[in-house]
Amino acid sequence: MSMSADISVVAAGVAVAVVVVVVVVVVVVVVVVVVVVVVAAAVVVFVAVDIVVADN
Repeated sequence: MSMSADISVVAAGVAVAVVVVVVVVVVVVVVVVVVVVVVAAAVVVFVAVDIVVADN
């Protein structure tokens, strides 16, 4: 009985660990995507302003 209980506890712990890892990975991916988009937008704006200033 105690052995099956231990297995269920371990299984629950593994399930929680997997969920936590998945959530962390998703959050990291979202943050990276947001940072890349923001940096790309900043570069585009900077280049556009640079071109406009150079034209003027």
